[in-house]
Amino acid sequence: MLTKVLTDQELVDRYIAGHEQAFETLLHRHKRKVWSHIYLMVRDREATEDLFQETFIKVVNTLKGGRYNEEGKFLPWVMRIAHNLVIDHFRRGKKMPTVRSHDDHDVFATIAQPGQNVEQRMVNVQIDEDVRKLIEHLPEEQREVVVMRTYLGMSFKEIAEHTGVSINTALGRMRYALINMRKLIRKHEMQMHRA
Repeated sequence: MLTKVLTDQELVDRYIAGHEQAFETLLHRHKRKVWSHIYLMVRDREATEDLFQETFIKVVNTLKGGRYNEEGKFLPWVMRIAHNLVIDHFRRGKKMPTVRSHDDHDVFATIAQPGQNVEQRMVNVQIDEDVRKLIEHLPEEQREVVVMRTYLGMSFKEIAEHTGVSINTALGRMRYALINMRKLIRKHEMQMHRA
């Protein structure tokens, strides 16, 4: 009963002092918000579970290692850890989030589009792949905004909140990303003409 009225900082202090139940209270208090934050970015239940666990393993290791110094800002600190792990998740191996159906086929490759034959759908899949490759060449901050906007369908307000910048900055990053992608396309076309 007593732990319910304790602040996050008091619970952190108790956990560091060896009261394991204090961490359970913190986890119970914030798990829905952290899980939702991760899910909003990856839109995949399995990946969300993995990243959620990874987040709290990192939290525990930091607290136990005596490296926690975010007094009074426990939740924003945990959210930052989760956010960084999501970005790392997209960076390593999974470059861009993909939409998969339950039987692990690429949904975009099989969506029947009116008036499109198999060849047209294959061309669309190739275009999607080319766009993903272009996005990989963008600076990190621009790539992050493009992924959130294009693949996760987030509003610029949501992107601004998740990245900790103003809406104007998020819009600016998107604008520069599009300019850079156009430059990359032109450069690629020039290289193809020379070949």
